[in-house]
Amino acid sequence: EEDIAAFKDFVAPEAAAAAAAPAGGDAAEEAPAPAAAATPATTATAAPARDVPPEFALMPSARSISQSAGVDATVLEGTGKGGRVTKGDVLKALKDGVYMPPLAAKAADAAPAAQAAAAPTPIDVTIPPITTDSTYEDVPNNNMRKVIAKRLTESKSQVPHFYTTVQIELDAALALRKQLANNHDVKVSVNDLVIRSAALALRDVPEVNATYNPKTNTVSTHDTVDISVAVATPTGLITPIVPQTSTLGLSEISASVKDLATRARDGKLAPEEYQGGTFCISNLGMFGITEFSAVINPPQAAILAVGGGVKTVVPGKWIDDEEKNASDAKRRPTVKTLMTARLSADRRVVDEATAALFLSSLNKYL
Repeated sequence: EEDIAAFKDFVAPEAAAAAAAPAGGDAAEEAPAPAAAATPATTATAAPARDVPPEFALMPSARSISQSAGVDATVLEGTGKGGRVTKGDVLKALKDGVYMPPLAAKAADAAPAAQAAAAPTPIDVTIPPITTDSTYEDVPNNNMRKVIAKRLTESKSQVPHFYTTVQIELDAALALRKQLANNHDVKVSVNDLVIRSAALALRDVPEVNATYNPKTNTVSTHDTVDISVAVATPTGLITPIVPQTSTLGLSEISASVKDLATRARDGKLAPEEYQGGTFCISNLGMFGITEFSAVINPPQAAILAVGGGVKTVVPGKWIDDEEKNASDAKRRPTVKTLMTARLSADRRVVDEATAALFLSSLNKYL
């Protein structure tokens, strides 16, 4: 009972607050509701005045920082020239907690308007029918072309080719050809001169006049020079052999090549006339080809690709000071007929220096 007397005047806090509310009357009703706590301490609202267009409102560094932070810094008051927002303005606003709208919201608001403005007007386009069908004919390879394809594929994939090229002046050879025709009634072609010169060069550099045996991994050098001459036939390319070429004169070489080429085109060559040989020459000069690279015909170690002669301006020889009185003709540029000869060689048999010696000898003879 004593405890009850001690708490006779106690009033609960909730009851006291309820009793105070009516006492406040209209004043309590008119009191404004407490404002929601703003997350940022400061807010930038009004659009700042600037002397520059909106697209140039941000300095490059300020734009980079604002994009990294994901906010639109164009709402800030810029301290730069013309009111532009600088890097320092953005950093200060971020530090002080100044409110800036997010870029994503701004982009989302602008997207519908941009899409509406950029939406193209659909038009009807009539696409004409396109046909890609064409007529063709499957032509099976004959036996000769099958053999050529097999052997040259093996050569290009298994024989280590390397190439050396030289340009040869043909003017002296052409003059000789004309002299033989006018004075001796002997008609030879440029190809005959090339064959004769190549035979002599092979005699001088016998290392190129060789064949390679991959089964025994041996190189065979030959005492005789037997040059194969590439001849195009309706059924494929064939290489009839001019035997003992280095011992033949120009007239004999010319007659032998004509006979072999005629019988090759007619399909009347015996196997021993096109199988073998120690060296090969392929000449496309008569077709207007200036230069090309030929594929070695195994087991031969090299093949010479010959292009056509081309008129070329060649500088004159250099004259030293003590030779100033020499003929002016030596110093003048001249027009020469130059022929490109490219040797394809098997690196297992012929090295670069040997190939250079052969082409140098060929150049000398021509």
